[in-house]
Amino acid sequence: MDEKSFELLAQMYNEIKEQLIQINTKLDEKADKSDIIRLENELNPKVEALFDGYKQHTDILERIENEVIKQDEIIMKRVK
Repeated sequence: MDEKSFELLAQMYNEIKEQLIQINTKLDEKADKSDIIRLENELNPKVEALFDGYKQHTDILERIENEVIKQDEIIMKRVK
């Protein structure tokens, strides 16, 4: 790679690096802890409700599975 190309790439790298630093600085300034807390407070009840629904669904599936096993045993006894 010739020196001109290398210098151009180095210059582009430095410009991009500076822009990223500026972007990160702006994002850090706008990040507010109260927003994070608000989001956590809004999402926690929803996640808990989803977990409760999942738990209830699992319990129902277990009950159905147990009933199917009982019916399977009854059918196997009648077949013999």
